[in-house]
Amino acid sequence: MSRTVLVTARAFRDAPGEHWSILEQAGCQVKISPSQGRLEETALAEMIADCDGAIVGTEPITARVIAGAPRLRVLSRFGTGVDSVDLAAATAAGIVVTVTAGANATAVAELVIGFVLALARGIPRYDARTKRGDWRREVGAEIAGKTLGIVGLGRIGKEVAVRARALGMRVTYFDPVRPTPEEEAALGVTFLALADLLRESDFVSLHAPLAQETVRMIGANELALMRPSAYLINTARGELVDEAALSEALRRGDLAGAALDVRTVEPSQPDDLLCLDSVILTPHAGSQTREAILRMSIIAARNVVSVLAGERPEGVVNPDVYVRACKEGMAGRAHNEGGERRQGRER
Repeated sequence: MSRTVLVTARAFRDAPGEHWSILEQAGCQVKISPSQGRLEETALAEMIADCDGAIVGTEPITARVIAGAPRLRVLSRFGTGVDSVDLAAATAAGIVVTVTAGANATAVAELVIGFVLALARGIPRYDARTKRGDWRREVGAEIAGKTLGIVGLGRIGKEVAVRARALGMRVTYFDPVRPTPEEEAALGVTFLALADLLRESDFVSLHAPLAQETVRMIGANELALMRPSAYLINTARGELVDEAALSEALRRGDLAGAALDVRTVEPSQPDDLLCLDSVILTPHAGSQTREAILRMSIIAARNVVSVLAGERPEGVVNPDVYVRACKEGMAGRAHNEGGERRQGRER
């Protein structure tokens, strides 16, 4: 039976590769969003209404969107964050939500190391000045022997740690869930409480997920703990940082600089951070490498096909959907057919 799969993730849509044949061979009819930007709720609700699956970016997958898509069985996030998805509503509706866990870890980790080097040597400022004919030089810093504090030691955090250690940096980390002592030793990292990590680090790199407890986890009080010579790097989610407090700290000279690949509002709007030479800004491009996009696309496509085929893929973020289905005698909603039952409950 043919299944309709909506694709809104731009990188998936624009890249050639194996992911298209995965969908085609599974008999999926692909509906591609014509929008060049992120779909808003109303437009998304209209496009997804008759779909069995969807490969989505950061569009708002709200309870309204979910309620209006009675055939929907799988939401495959092109990425790792699910803060844009109403997981409770998806789970209640029997919809499996998946992510492309680990597929972008190398790409994001390499960008972080690029930020470390660019901040330490003022590379963006040099570039801009030299192109204007300004041959002034400034004294930078070597990163060997410096301390990198990683906030969130997940897949990306671990990849950053490996690369930083290879460059001769001391690496500390904070994460509520600690790895085993053996894994800490293998990575060469040292656990510190967040306050101690902020005090001791020359560079702080954020890799925590966005959740209620992590919103503005780096605010005025936390920034005040950092050294005036230190730098803040954020490639996770803009909401982790109080951007007004960061701007003020940079203007006062309480912090040497920052590199931000993510912002609270995206695309970012004109604000104080855009005017500061000590800030490097990139457009949420951490995963934008050919290799990462292809890996993410293949995993996203396989996740959709697996669920529609009655299989359980890796990267499921709401495993309770399977427990709920079994308890309610509706395993078919998560594994086989069952859209009819859901339509009956909603009428």
